[in-house]
Amino acid sequence: MGKRVILIVLDSCGIGGAKDAAAFGDEGSHTLAACSKDSAFSIANMKRIGMGCIEGALPYEERDSGGVGAWARLQEASMGKDTTIGHWEIAGIISPEPLPTYPDGFPEEVISEFEKQTGRKTLCNKPYSGTEVIRDFGQEHVKTGDLIVYTSADSVFQIAAHEDVVPVEELYRYCEIARKILTGKHGVGRVIARPFTGEYPNYTRTSNRHDFSLEPPRPTLLDKLTESRIPVYGVGKIYDIFAGKGVGTTVRTSGNIDGIEQTLGAMDSQKEGLIFVNLVDFDMLYGHRNDVHGYAQALTYFDDRLPEILSRMTKDDILMITADHGCDPSTPSTDHSRENVPFLAYGDRVRPGTDLGTRSSFADIAKTIGDYFGINTERMKLMTNYTDEEKKILSKVDHTLLRTTSTLSEIKALCEAALAAGTASVCIPPCYVNDAAQFLKGRLPVCTVIGFPNGYSTAATKVFEAKEAIRQGATEIDMVINLCDVKNGNFDRVYLELLAMREACEGVILKVIIETCQLTDEEKIKMCELVSKAKADFIKTSTGFSTGGATVEDVALLRKYSAPEVKVKAAGGIKDFSDAKAMIEAGADRLGTSRLVK
Repeated sequence: MGKRVILIVLDSCGIGGAKDAAAFGDEGSHTLAACSKDSAFSIANMKRIGMGCIEGALPYEERDSGGVGAWARLQEASMGKDTTIGHWEIAGIISPEPLPTYPDGFPEEVISEFEKQTGRKTLCNKPYSGTEVIRDFGQEHVKTGDLIVYTSADSVFQIAAHEDVVPVEELYRYCEIARKILTGKHGVGRVIARPFTGEYPNYTRTSNRHDFSLEPPRPTLLDKLTESRIPVYGVGKIYDIFAGKGVGTTVRTSGNIDGIEQTLGAMDSQKEGLIFVNLVDFDMLYGHRNDVHGYAQALTYFDDRLPEILSRMTKDDILMITADHGCDPSTPSTDHSRENVPFLAYGDRVRPGTDLGTRSSFADIAKTIGDYFGINTERMKLMTNYTDEEKKILSKVDHTLLRTTSTLSEIKALCEAALAAGTASVCIPPCYVNDAAQFLKGRLPVCTVIGFPNGYSTAATKVFEAKEAIRQGATEIDMVINLCDVKNGNFDRVYLELLAMREACEGVILKVIIETCQLTDEEKIKMCELVSKAKADFIKTSTGFSTGGATVEDVALLRKYSAPEVKVKAAGGIKDFSDAKAMIEAGADRLGTSRLVK
């Protein structure tokens, strides 16, 4: 018998207290506390492990002073409150940007393409309750065959269809079509098949729901385990949430009861690895339907079955219980709520009575599991550990790798790190633009360099380079001016080159590198004039490949003599956040560096 971790997600079982809840419209939400007030609520086994010891998890009268396991309160570092982002963070990915939502319905470009590819018209296209949407549009759907498309406050594209009108497999095919359409800026977290049966007005959703998730933007704990030949067994919708990536054996479930049975079965059959479980009923049947009593009963049922799980544990097993977000059934809202979540750990390998306090990310779970299995999770960038000030600075950084011997694996690692840190873009060699664009899938701008680093190729060559880079996916262009022309005083030629590049870069950001270390102050001021006149987006200090990089004095000079609409990029020699802060205070709006991302 090898090492095992049984990780159970009580879907939506938040414990309130998120410090940014107000920003999400969820101030005061507390899923577990709401359920604890119901007469059906009883979680003695979870409290015995440590649920009652977690700060803020339960009302005071339900609190305990000690437990036999370890416990913590986890804060969400990602900018979201949905199932996908919550599970991604549990598995090690911190998402600095929320997935797109559509409070006014999906745009015409999405709907028309979906209708074209499926050959069916659509109904609704609004945020809607899943039970109400089939009641309000079910009759018309049955009559016409048009698909019911709707969304919610979450990042979802949902398709409801009667199983007698659209067979389940056909509905799944329509979802696969939608999933291919919904990428890039419209990359919703999940496309969900919502089949139903019955007669009006008693339509009923079936258990044939199926989620088609967006692929995680970079490797997760599950990928790392699989690469290390450590089995990953998914129970419930784990396979769907991670789009299958990193999940080996999987079993879908019809609800919590089935999910618990399948977990027990997995513990009997899987002798090592990660058993990753999602129990969906808490969220789907009770949280979204404002059913406090049902939610309390479901928690009690899970707690009653918990001893069966504990009885199957071996000396090298660790049980972990957590959640992915909140969904307070006592509030007027039927949507997810921004809450902290509980973390419980139990087993012979867990030091009993351990208070792990408040942790700054769900990703601590992935780090802990990775450490237990002895795999290298360093490149997953589980924890950013940046202060609020550092995060603001990173949002202005073009995370850069322009070394002539850079490899594709290094470029992908750069992209992963930039996503985790929330940088403005990645800046990479032109030969890797297509690779980076395919890897990032629109989640981060791709910047590349033209005429780099010497700038003395012809204007026509630079224009061709720029157009080719844009065709392959570049959304920002950093172009080096012809210093020969500047030194010869041929400023008309410099200006014509700038105009040609501005035209070639229509619709993308153009940054002009003037290599300040090679210019006199008079020449720098002249370049400010020409770059402003040509309406470039940025004037940039340096390539970082010459005799010097950015200085505070040069940044201040460029800011002073450039038009207000032209921004300044400082690059070269920015070693730490102190340097970066000084450049920003001097007038820089963007920074080119490879040294700030941890």
